[in-house]
Order: sequence, then structure tokens, then C-alpha cells
Amino acid sequence: MKTILTTDIRGQFILLGTGTSVGVPSLGCGCDVCLSTDPHDKRTRASALIGLPEGNLLIDTGPDLRFQLLRENVGIVHAVVYTHEHADHLFGLDDLRLFPFYLGHPIPLYCEEPVERRIRRAFDYAFHEEHTHQGAAPQLSIRPLDLEPLSLLGAEVIPLRLKHGPRFEVLGFRVGNIAYCTDTNHIPGDTMAQLQGLDVLVIDALRWRPHVTHFCVDEAIAVAQQLRPKRTIFTHICHELGHAETNAKLPPGIEMGYDGQRIPLT
Repeated sequence: MKTILTTDIRGQFILLGTGTSVGVPSLGCGCDVCLSTDPHDKRTRASALIGLPEGNLLIDTGPDLRFQLLRENVGIVHAVVYTHEHADHLFGLDDLRLFPFYLGHPIPLYCEEPVERRIRRAFDYAFHEEHTHQGAAPQLSIRPLDLEPLSLLGAEVIPLRLKHGPRFEVLGFRVGNIAYCTDTNHIPGDTMAQLQGLDVLVIDALRWRPHVTHFCVDEAIAVAQQLRPKRTIFTHICHELGHAETNAKLPPGIEMGYDGQRIPLT
């Protein structure tokens, strides 16, 4: 049995990353937010980690995954659920390679069919029958995910259908009274019904200006005011929104998220 150095995060929902697809600061940019010394303005790619009764559930494997888990002192992930297959939510998958050594079995990945297709294309080496040595490729167990509630790691995880632009569907997730809805600019009526009675809504709010595939700030505020959760936290934020400056303009009960933010599960 290997000794695993890891912090116990049971009962916590952690925002591992709150940035847009290129992160903040953005490469080559000299704007005030990218040059900011406020640590809240340093945003890695959007993902989250949930400490459930029987293990750690990761939402998405973004390209900053290794750094994010090291920062939070979390040494193991027990399962992964995916919102969608875009690179900023998927391409850190190889960082899962160590976890099967600790688990004693391939790490389970729960995803819809388009995500599975992307994984099998982009990480084809993980599915070769022969490898040069043990640990050369991540050991994965891909499992289908639909809109039915999922019993996972001692909790109920409810997938939520969201729209990411006019023709692209993604998933959000509800665990207890916390919902995570990144990469969306439209929440269908059936999903709005599933988002009633929340304590915390984590929602996409890219920038002040409208965008074709993401909520802007005013649109995210409108959703929050319709659902009326006790608390709303923005994620998938670009470099046009400074943390402190934007927070000062938001209505009560609505706030900017930040990397490493920990929210108690309810």
C-alpha cells in the first residue's frame, strides 16, 4: 500500500481554476488585470474538485491540473466527470497517470459520447494493448454519462443539461445544494427547475460584453436573480474583469470566484 500525501477535503467544493480558456494572465498581454499583483487575478483553466464521503471527485481535467492539485495539497483523485470535450477542460488528462497506482485500478471517467470520442482520439496511446513500461500511459475506465442522477463516491451527482452557444451542448453538475454551471450561455427550462433551492450557484460569467458561447456578467446576474440561490459565484472569467473592481459592482449575494476558493458542501 503506497503512502499518499493528501489533504482531506471531504465536505468541501474547491474551485481549482476560474479562468477562461487561455488563463489569466494571458500570454503577451499587458493589461491591468494581467499585470495585477492581486492573487485573485491569477486564474488557471476552469475546473473543480469535490470532497465526497468516499473520495475526491474531479470535474474536468484542464491543462493546469497538476499545478492545481499540488497547490491544494491534494494527492489523489478517485473519479472524474466531464462537462465537455474542449481542450481547456480535457487536455490535462495525462496528469491522472499516477492515481491508478494508488487506487489499484483504472481511474473511472464519466462522460458523454462526444467526450469519449475526443479522449480516444487525443489520448489514443492510453488504449494501446502494449506499452513500453508500467505507468507509460494513464489507465482509464470510461463510463457512460447521461442526464440520470449518478450515485458516486457516496453521494448523488445530478448532471445538468446546458447550452454552450447555439449548437453545442455541455453538462453542469449539482451535488447537494451546490451547482456548477461553467461554459454556458443558456440554461434550458428543465435544467432551471433542477436548479431551484440552491445554497450556492457557480456560474459562467466571462466578461461585461456579450459573448456567443458564454454568459456575460449581466446575463449571469439575471440567472442568479431568477434562481435566487443564497450565494452566486462567478467562474470562467477572462482578463477583462479585475477581481476587486468587479466585486465592488456586483449585487449582494453575488461574487467573483477565485482559484483555490473552498465552499462547504451542503
